[in-house]
Amino acid sequence: VQLQAFGGGSVQAGGSLRLSCATSGGAIWYVMGWFRQAPGMERQFVVSIDSISRTTHYADSVKGRFTISRDNAKNTVYLQMDSLKPDDTAVYYCAATSIYIGGTYSVPSLYNNWGHGTQVTVSS
Repeated sequence: VQLQAFGGGSVQAGGSLRLSCATSGGAIWYVMGWFRQAPGMERQFVVSIDSISRTTHYADSVKGRFTISRDNAKNTVYLQMDSLKPDDTAVYYCAATSIYIGGTYSVPSLYNNWGHGTQVTVSS
């Protein structure tokens, strides 16, 4: 089972990017999420999408600017990022888990599968 993230790049502040995370291998992922990590910083929760409760949870820092969506037919999760700020600069990782306990899934250890990161750079 693999996760592959696409869509990173460089934009100016105020711009937009859309990240994609494609899954393969046939596994069923109950929750998928996006995290990011800036140099010298810990991995930070961005957003999760729960297919059981059909809920999403956003970090306060991205609420109102980022939107997560899921296309089950394509086994892909998208992260639309608008009104980007320089503080959004980081490597973005998608993650998935087949372990369901409910909650916000804001902790990296709850995920048992990670994709390679994709760099997002926002210049001022």
